[in-house]
Amino acid sequence: MTRIAVLSDIHGNLAALDAVLADAERRGFDSMVNLGDICSGGLYPSETADRLMALNLPTIRGNHERQVLTSSTEHMGASDRHARASLRADQLAWLAQLPEALRLEDGILMVHGTPRSDVEYFLHTVEETGLRPATVDEVRERAAATRAAVIVCGHTHLPGLFQLDDGPFIINPGSVGLPAYDDDRPHPHVVEAGSPHARYAMLEARGSDWTVDLIAVPYDWEGAARTAEANGRPDWARALRTGRVR
Repeated sequence: MTRIAVLSDIHGNLAALDAVLADAERRGFDSMVNLGDICSGGLYPSETADRLMALNLPTIRGNHERQVLTSSTEHMGASDRHARASLRADQLAWLAQLPEALRLEDGILMVHGTPRSDVEYFLHTVEETGLRPATVDEVRERAAATRAAVIVCGHTHLPGLFQLDDGPFIINPGSVGLPAYDDDRPHPHVVEAGSPHARYAMLEARGSDWTVDLIAVPYDWEGAARTAEANGRPDWARALRTGRVR
């Protein structure tokens, strides 16, 4: 039996990360992995980086790591600018050496978005009318010819499971640190988990079969929201308190 704790989209929310780490420790696990979007946000980029660097988990980078490292500050959003200004040189170097994807011995592929893009939604599709669940054909096309028993992905901040009959089991653990956001790419849309809990997943292998628990963990989201307000991010404060954008 193998138990793997899967974390994604921490976004500098140290209190949420610590709550998830404590919950995973209580449940027990053999390994823990991190799917990226680690520091960028309105809270504690540097402190979050320090916590994770010390843990030395199998970790990949998300689109926000790429943006923090490669974009000019005038073209960054507020979350990336806050991270870039807060992170030390050694923390930026740690982010820079993270791979885009990782394969684990258990037949698991770690990606942030999809195997081909760190900004593509795997289990959802954005249309002009907003966000909707992806169809079987859309998920199959995004998985393409990827050879893996299990793909773990993040990016959308929404927990979910999808089993392709002729392909991998795809798992999104949800977001540790940010339960709601809005975006305008490729069309304006909102993503809302609907509650302020910190989220992660616990995978358990029994022979060739996998079971998955999608876990929601309470933490001091009011304290996190007040920090966001102090940092000039009322949008983050609302999302952290409610799990909704509006």
